[in-house]
Amino acid sequence: MDKSEKIQEILQDYSLQQIEKEIIRFHESSFDAENISYLLEMRKNIIDHNILQHQELILPDIVAFNEALRDALRTTYEKARLVFEANKALGEDVEIDARCFFAHEYPTLHPVQHVDCEELWSALCEPCWNHQYKWGVGYCFNPNESFNDFVGMNSTLKVYNDNWNYGLDEKLTKDLHLIRQFSDLFLRTNFAITDFIYCRDFYHKIKAQIIIND
Repeated sequence: MDKSEKIQEILQDYSLQQIEKEIIRFHESSFDAENISYLLEMRKNIIDHNILQHQELILPDIVAFNEALRDALRTTYEKARLVFEANKALGEDVEIDARCFFAHEYPTLHPVQHVDCEELWSALCEPCWNHQYKWGVGYCFNPNESFNDFVGMNSTLKVYNDNWNYGLDEKLTKDLHLIRQFSDLFLRTNFAITDFIYCRDFYHKIKAQIIIND
């Protein structure tokens, strides 16, 4: 059994399929958000528990996703700084709301591909059901922060780590230099780790608010 087949076996467990069918059914009928949040959390816990017993299978995908996430957040950060610089000349306080999100389409690299994947992905990306995702995969902008500050990789910060691998095998992942937003997705959202490590496409939302003081 190759790597992809083993991951498919884990992710197509019968109990998981039943949970996912319920999530899709509730999503299609706009059912109560708390029920879906509970099911998303249950699904995440099962997948993470099972897949993390075979972390070596997903290690290359963790590395590739971390790099893709870093690149996407750098784009968000740079676009936000451009908007800030363009508006600060107005002489008033400028607040920038800059967020980065996963693309709406289900990841084509995911080893499991079937007709219901798009609907499941849509449910996972609903902020009212996956609460922490309302901020996207990364939220900024502080004009006094560098990009390394933003991703938690500046050694002068009080909260600093050169590898945000909490919850993963420390020995196996010790040299990966995972950024803070990877840890946030893994620990704080209802995405299972196999939901996001195959994502390579993102989009950005950036808004400027001009504060006018009387």
